[in-house]
Amino acid sequence: MRGDRARGVHAWDRSLLLWDVYFAVAWAATQTMLLGADHPVWPVRAVAAGLLVPLVPWYVAVGRRLLGEDPPDERRARSYLAVAMVFFLPAAVLAGETRILAFALIPQCFMTLRMRAALITVTVINVVPVAGWALLWRPGAEDLLVNTLSALVTLVFSAVVGGWIIRIIEQSLERAELIAELEASRHEISRLSAAHGALAERERLAREIHDTLAQGFTSLLMLVQAVEAELDTDPAQARRHLALMDETARRNLTEARALVAGGAPADLAGSSLPDALERLAARHSAVLAVTGPVRALPAGVEVVALRACQEALTNVRKHAGSSATAEVHVGYTDGTLTVCVRDDGHGFAPPSATGGYGLAGLRARAAEVGGTAVVRSAPGDGTTVTVRLPVPAAVASVLRSETP
Repeated sequence: MRGDRARGVHAWDRSLLLWDVYFAVAWAATQTMLLGADHPVWPVRAVAAGLLVPLVPWYVAVGRRLLGEDPPDERRARSYLAVAMVFFLPAAVLAGETRILAFALIPQCFMTLRMRAALITVTVINVVPVAGWALLWRPGAEDLLVNTLSALVTLVFSAVVGGWIIRIIEQSLERAELIAELEASRHEISRLSAAHGALAERERLAREIHDTLAQGFTSLLMLVQAVEAELDTDPAQARRHLALMDETARRNLTEARALVAGGAPADLAGSSLPDALERLAARHSAVLAVTGPVRALPAGVEVVALRACQEALTNVRKHAGSSATAEVHVGYTDGTLTVCVRDDGHGFAPPSATGGYGLAGLRARAAEVGGTAVVRSAPGDGTTVTVRLPVPAAVASVLRSETP
């Protein structure tokens, strides 16, 4: 709300009533001084006072509206000040007291015109009345000198104050533009942030679905094919595979519920990382080895470790060959958790696997928690997937304090 109030608003816009009061006081003071003066004669002073009367409705109808514009229409401002001069200058020539009203007109020049036009207009307001007054009334040298010096001082003062007013206007306009740019930048940043957040969330969901539901469905398809081949030849093995299909489907259902709820993976719910990895290794007929002091780690680190192992073992089953065996090694150290999955399968040339989503997702997961994922493989030499994840300093310090 504060930015909305401040944007595009000058100081005088919020206090336009003060300018109205200022103009009214200057006009009333001028009329009072004029009507109470001794010179010139009363009819002349009455004419001068009458010439100032139209300035009030003219200011109310046109002038104050110009002062409130941002920026003012300079063409209308010229017209407004020209009409004001038609009434002010003759009155100022007739009676010197009328020149007091110049203090109300001069600020309007600087507030509505550019610097050059404002200085010209202000010079006319200060010089013409004195020159016309001197030609009309032929005053003495002393009066002429006093009025001339007064006009020059007023002109210099007007130029200084007017320059200050114009600088305020320029700074206000620049500030308004900067605020508008900042608002636009803030909206753009907010939009980009929302878009980035949505993209990151889509990538996270894609990885979760790939690492859980998609792999589970792949297992179900493979088991269905196995059961179809075993129904006539090995019913007992087919029943075992049906039981495994039931277990896989239930596990997929649990993973789907955890994914919707945004909770921890089903394997990690209520158990430690080594326990979850042991169950995962058992499902893939792999051997698990754990070294180092086991302790609870941040959920993000444990989830990445579990998903990395899951992805690596799934790739063993899909690509390494039916006779391949796998080993899972988990190492706890002071500052790092290392998960290494090795198999003795067919292997592959790593450049040919850059298009796969699984390995790219594995590296992205590790990078999210500041870790790294390295895949080493060669045709005929098996594959090794090594994921190193940093352990937060607070956890490492607790470990050191608990070590005897």
